Amino acid sequence: MRPLPDGRGEVWRWDLRALGELPAARAGLRARLGHAGFPPADEDESAEQLVMAFDELASNALRHGESPVVATVVAGTGGWLLDVSDRAPEAMPAPAVGRDPAQGGMGLHLVARLSVAHGWYVDEGTKHVWACLPSELAAHQPVSA
Repeated sequence: MRPLPDGRGEVWRWDLRALGELPAARAGLRARLGHAGFPPADEDESAEQLVMAFDELASNALRHGESPVVATVVAGTGGWLLDVSDRAPEAMPAPAVGRDPAQGGMGLHLVARLSVAHGWYVDEGTKHVWACLPSELAAHQPVSA
């Protein structure tokens, strides 16, 4: 259990109630990345990694947690802080061990590999699972319209 790092930057937030809302949330995240000057996902690996981590943590919270599920991205100059919260503090995030990857359940392993730091904590009955992902924001020039 690690506490959430101090993240400062633009905050993007999604309130999610069902798995069916994830495609629209991913599209919204991609659109916000585009507005922030990041190239399309097929041209920017770091942005697509953020979208994958967002999807994994949000889908885990929706499947194993309790509503409300809130996914937050803090877009800082050196990377992104992703925080997904739900109201099931007793359901600790646990990576799958000894399971055939074809059976699923490998999302926490994926997030761990994509992030430079990750963890979870409970605050006032709300469980938060977070990850810090690097970006190449300094190297990107805004996409011209």
